[in-house]
Amino acid sequence: MLVHIPGLLTQDELTYCQATLKAAQWGDGRETAGQQSAKVKNNLQLPQNSKECQELGQIVLRALGRNTIFNSAVLPYRVSPPLFNRYENGMSFGAHVDNAIRGIWAGDIHTRIRTDVSSTLFFSDPDEYDGGELTMHSNGHEQTIKLPAGDMVLYSTTVLHNVAPVTRGSRLAAFFWSQSMIAEESRRQILFDLDMQVMSLRDRLGDMDPSVLSLTNIYHNMMRQWCVL
Repeated sequence: MLVHIPGLLTQDELTYCQATLKAAQWGDGRETAGQQSAKVKNNLQLPQNSKECQELGQIVLRALGRNTIFNSAVLPYRVSPPLFNRYENGMSFGAHVDNAIRGIWAGDIHTRIRTDVSSTLFFSDPDEYDGGELTMHSNGHEQTIKLPAGDMVLYSTTVLHNVAPVTRGSRLAAFFWSQSMIAEESRRQILFDLDMQVMSLRDRLGDMDPSVLSLTNIYHNMMRQWCVL
């Protein structure tokens, strides 16, 4: 699964986040890396317990909650608190696989999530920096991603990926993981495709059309069979 979500944030949200990130104090990005990933990770990151990280994380989470495509594609059960990174001056993140299980804090409770879907939300426009492409490696093929500020990409956490060296400017982004109610990726893709068709038919035929009602019923019955809560 590879899904591009344009304009996740409002313009006001994007402007505020960009200004906050540019003025923030940054730390070593290896703080949240696994043992193997830390060997190839060279970037800066907002400290997880900083005021800026927590405030901007809430802005991103609210935007996710209102975004139809994110909720349809991911079917989120839990979402990790967003983290924020910065690449500049030759910084990069070599090929790696994200951890299958991550610990998160939910209020005062520490819990774990299974990482099914990874997300990268861009805060820098492509013309603000050179390099820095997010590259997916799958079945012998590579796909590079470099999106406008405010856009987000979703991709399966199972995919090997890297961030190319930044050779000019600064690349700012948020990243986080989601545990889906549907663990199996192929089933999640089927439900996403079906939901997109249902929404298209609703726009053309209305909510009460018999075909719309029938497909909606099928969608929810499949959810009942496949969801794990």
